[in-house]
Amino acid sequence: MDGVSLRVAATADAAAIESIYRPYVETTAVTFETEPPTAASIAGDIETRLGTYPYFVAESERNGVVGYAYAGRLRKREAYRWTVELSVYLDRDHRRRGIGSALYAALLYTLDRQGFASAYGAVTLPNPESVGFHESFGFGRVGRFPGAGYKHGAWHDVAWYMRSLNDRGATPTEPVAFERCRREPWLGDCLADAAAGDLRVA
Repeated sequence: MDGVSLRVAATADAAAIESIYRPYVETTAVTFETEPPTAASIAGDIETRLGTYPYFVAESERNGVVGYAYAGRLRKREAYRWTVELSVYLDRDHRRRGIGSALYAALLYTLDRQGFASAYGAVTLPNPESVGFHESFGFGRVGRFPGAGYKHGAWHDVAWYMRSLNDRGATPTEPVAFERCRREPWLGDCLADAAAGDLRVA
């Protein structure tokens, strides 16, 4: 992954993220969004999300932001606050270079340090690349929703993958907000190690 580094996302990255995400919305069923979000709405999401959850970008020396990954609560109700759903997207010219793996490694390591209990990923089927990607990080399939979404003239199944992070105790400790983690030395080490391919979380 020569010339690519990882860092925490900023609202100034919104236009680059919008550019990466737009083709997935417009030409694939990987995401079930049908209208690409604006850069302004992405900037608002980054600002809101970073209080609690990690949001990382991969930045190339030549091309700027070429990928991103973030976490969010699986569902809104309070009892879900120990579980997260992950998303990762890459510029299409920068796939299969280890960037997605670096982003996911950093994300999972950080979520574990924060004290979250489990992470989930949704995969529109068929998508053997994404299935293999999740399985390489220790995710296992926990459910399949047949015909869950209709896009581009077809019905699509969705599989859910889950990976445990921390043990579930009888009285779990509240997860640490990401805004507190940003001041910790381990976060910089995590991002540097992930970019170098030295962070192992599977």
